[in-house]
Amino acid sequence: MQNWPEFEAHWLAPYAMRGSLSKGRKHPEEPHPFRTVYQRDRERIVHCTAFRRMVGKTQVLVGRINDHHRSRLTHTLEVAQISRTAARRLRLNEDLTEAIALSHDVGHPPFGHAGEQALAACLKDHGGFDHNLYGLRRVDLLENRYPEFPGLNLSWELREAFVQHAKRRDDPAVREFWEVGSPLLEAQLVDAADSLAYGAHDTDDALGIGLITLQDLAGVPLWRETATPVLDKYPHLTPSGIRTAVIRDLIAKLVLDLILETERRLTANRIASVADVRAFPGALVGFSPKFVEQSAELGRFLRERVYRHHRVVRMAEKGKVVLTRLFTEIVANPDLLPDRHLRRVAAPEPTLERVVADYLAGMTDRYAREEHARLFHPEAES
Repeated sequence: MQNWPEFEAHWLAPYAMRGSLSKGRKHPEEPHPFRTVYQRDRERIVHCTAFRRMVGKTQVLVGRINDHHRSRLTHTLEVAQISRTAARRLRLNEDLTEAIALSHDVGHPPFGHAGEQALAACLKDHGGFDHNLYGLRRVDLLENRYPEFPGLNLSWELREAFVQHAKRRDDPAVREFWEVGSPLLEAQLVDAADSLAYGAHDTDDALGIGLITLQDLAGVPLWRETATPVLDKYPHLTPSGIRTAVIRDLIAKLVLDLILETERRLTANRIASVADVRAFPGALVGFSPKFVEQSAELGRFLRERVYRHHRVVRMAEKGKVVLTRLFTEIVANPDLLPDRHLRRVAAPEPTLERVVADYLAGMTDRYAREEHARLFHPEAES
């Protein structure tokens, strides 16, 4: 049988997180005979309900625009692939990196960022809503797969990644995760890969849906510099072929830059251990200044031409209306909650408002629309 601590000591870089040094699980479990602690985390995520539901949740471009654009699940798989590739090259812990990547969006509500904005507004007087903290609550409490304990009983390091990525830092329930210092390199890598993936793939989806054209992108330096050699080499490509080839090369270019710049930062800052990573005040994983600026320019273009496009805004606003009306109606009439959710309501925590938000955040886009129709359209099936 493979001696994993010995393998990790031989293969992993000194600043990579080792499974043998994990802070463990909330509920102690015997080690698995042939799977590492982070392999088990990864597989628990893949088999959980929240992971499967991501296939029916919007990434950015809301669900009914086109059947071929990315869902929250396909985006997650693409982030995992990019993260795993870079982790192997940097000799980070691949199992932990992949587990963080696969779980990083399980807390997203339906209707993309519009859904999160709607729930945040509904909960503004009840502690707010952050999809990362909901994701942690989801894997800690709301998944129901094991008779021995609630939730998935994931490792401390995977649970930490949810919190380190959250915008809210005022929740005393997760203070322990802030007190360890900076995030692990594996978590930082997933964050960078997520940014890389959604920039490239939102561009790809927007082209495929027809929200923008190749000509529109000619003024974006990152696109232009990537497209020029493709067009020089393949002058007879169709527009669809151009789009596919340029997106592929753009991702490859950014992944290479991410790896090289991260290696440069680790060397320049003499990072030689996980303790050094924890103590370093800034990001050790990231892109070179040139690509930071060019990616920011692409982001500005997407905000102006895609995220504010009337078709996208219209569908996003519809999603907000669906969730807001459902929240208001169910809080006013708690018996509308399924029994297993209603049983969670207890003073002082969780409050009714939090339970309702948890229920709504777990829905797919389709189920939220159907539930809205059942409540507010008398002709719909109950």
